[in-house]
Amino acid sequence: MQDFRSDKVLLRSVALALILSSAGLAGCTTTEVFHNGYVVDQDALALVPVGSSREQALLTLGTPSTTATFDGEVFYYISQTRKRTFAFQKQQLVDQHILAIYFDKDGVVSNRADYTLKDGKVFDNISRTTPTGGKDLTFLQQILSGGGGAANSVKNIFGGGGL
Repeated sequence: MQDFRSDKVLLRSVALALILSSAGLAGCTTTEVFHNGYVVDQDALALVPVGSSREQALLTLGTPSTTATFDGEVFYYISQTRKRTFAFQKQQLVDQHILAIYFDKDGVVSNRADYTLKDGKVFDNISRTTPTGGKDLTFLQQILSGGGGAANSVKNIFGGGGL
């Protein structure tokens, strides 16, 4: 009889230890979410329509994360959302938005775009389009310029790839 009782006490001790250790580990698995950068406020964005001034954009949206000057000036407002499950784990990027406000030479908003990654490609949430980089060249222009995939395709078709 005593063997049965000691086994029962041992079994309860092991069960209690497992419960306590799993409860301790469960406390370590809290998911932390981090928001960095500019969080786009749709109401504020509505106050900066195409045709607004640079000053109105600055007053409404605040100082941009970064700026660029190409054909005109561009304000970029960058935000990221990251998460991690364990305190010692590296943060993983969950979401990223880049709000771009484009100005013409007179300092007037000419375009707005909210870029994000969708299916691994850059996607504009405002116009619902995927922008393309560089110049759009016709097939003939690509051949004459000597670069790009079209020129290589023509060389391969006519056997000029081995020269």
